[in-house]
Amino acid sequence: MYADLGAERPIAAERDGQKLVVEVKSFVGASKIQDLKEALGQYDIYRYLLEETAPDRKLYVAVGALIYKNFFNQDVIQLILHKHQLPLVVVDTETEEITEWIN
Repeated sequence: MYADLGAERPIAAERDGQKLVVEVKSFVGASKIQDLKEALGQYDIYRYLLEETAPDRKLYVAVGALIYKNFFNQDVIQLILHKHQLPLVVVDTETEEITEWIN
């Protein structure tokens, strides 16, 4: 299911028997830090809602492989992600394949 919890036709996903919700983030704004702040805030809101409505689902944030390589691999961003415990799905946007799951 996409994390747009108001979507009319959510899509369910599973990985190794675990039910997932994936919020796709593009990070195309003028400020990658602002995009990250918004993604972290949305993640928290969706996570809180899922704890109440679908506690059997785990929430991930999906990002493109290029933004992961060029932005998310920076030490300060890794520190923020580690402290926030943000689960990520890294996707090759050209092949539309998942390249990495980061818990």
